[in-house]
Amino acid sequence: MAVTLQNPEGLATVDLYRHLSVATGSKLVFIAGQVACDPDGVTIGKDDLAAQVEQCYINIGTALAAAGATFHDVAKLTVYLVDWTPDKMPLLREGIARAAAKLGTLPTPPLTGVGVAALAGPDLLVEVEATAIID
Repeated sequence: MAVTLQNPEGLATVDLYRHLSVATGSKLVFIAGQVACDPDGVTIGKDDLAAQVEQCYINIGTALAAAGATFHDVAKLTVYLVDWTPDKMPLLREGIARAAAKLGTLPTPPLTGVGVAALAGPDLLVEVEATAIID
């Protein structure tokens, strides 16, 4: 594995992600922001943040597999959330947990959440991009 995830002493522990990833691999994989669309381009989970988060993570998993990688190789995630407020955190957690169950892994690399006004389509609530490092 080319990425080691850590929560260093002196930083608050967060169960949703790890604060630090140390990469030793030589191949970088950059995955464009993935939205909640199925392979046919149909938006999944209109007005359902948890369902959309789940689909975004599933799409990231599909892209990782195409590169010969898994979530264990992800060094950083960025999550863009439309009209984000802290009261939506349980829905974000639920979507990640549902995706983790389907993927068979808990994706906990460093994560930055960014509140945005809108995404590329009117029904999209979240977009996730990833950077992975593989040997």
